[in-house]
Amino acid sequence: MSKTVISAKQIKKAYKDLEVLKGVDLTILEGEIISIVGASGAGKTTLLQILGTLDKPDYKTDTELVINTQSIKNLNDKSLAKFRNKNIGFIFQFHQLLPEFTALENVCIPAFIHNTPKAEAEKCAIELLDYLGLKDRIHHKPNSMSGGEQQRVAVARALINNPNIIFADEPSGNLDSESADQLHKLFFKLRDEFNQTFVIVTHNHDLAEMADRKLTMVDGKILG
Repeated sequence: MSKTVISAKQIKKAYKDLEVLKGVDLTILEGEIISIVGASGAGKTTLLQILGTLDKPDYKTDTELVINTQSIKNLNDKSLAKFRNKNIGFIFQFHQLLPEFTALENVCIPAFIHNTPKAEAEKCAIELLDYLGLKDRIHHKPNSMSGGEQQRVAVARALINNPNIIFADEPSGNLDSESADQLHKLFFKLRDEFNQTFVIVTHNHDLAEMADRKLTMVDGKILG
């Protein structure tokens, strides 16, 4: 039986008078690929950022967020950053690569933050880039790569610290259909080979339907 990697209870978030999340309960198992869909403004990205510890919920007495058995509520900012760096990877719609750095240097950044020795980080990064079909792009900067190649560099960066949970926010939203299809298949390949968990916010119908579970958000809540 798969273990629970994320347990969220009564996740709420308001910005002044605007209630964005109105009490989300969610359990995600190891190795699951979850898609989250819904109209713009439904709260998808806010939920993803809170589950990924980039933002904090409005903690009430019944609010709970546990990731890999760690209660997030009890971590200070420094401990939270360290936990995030080790356990979680992120892939965004706009790859957010640093333009002045090569593919290799971009991928290594989270490993350096993790205090991985330079030689070890670069060896792992080269292996990842090779695995992702980017062997010939290792020393290229983002502006000399296609959109699909840049997004695969971003995937390698998300994987460099071997996190068991990957959060992706519209990962294929900026790609042509062929590159998007390749990226979607890559997520499932990674899950099958490394048993990683993926939580993906997407407007892409094909990706949403491929997932093990599709969650629909409406007005700050998950339906069903």
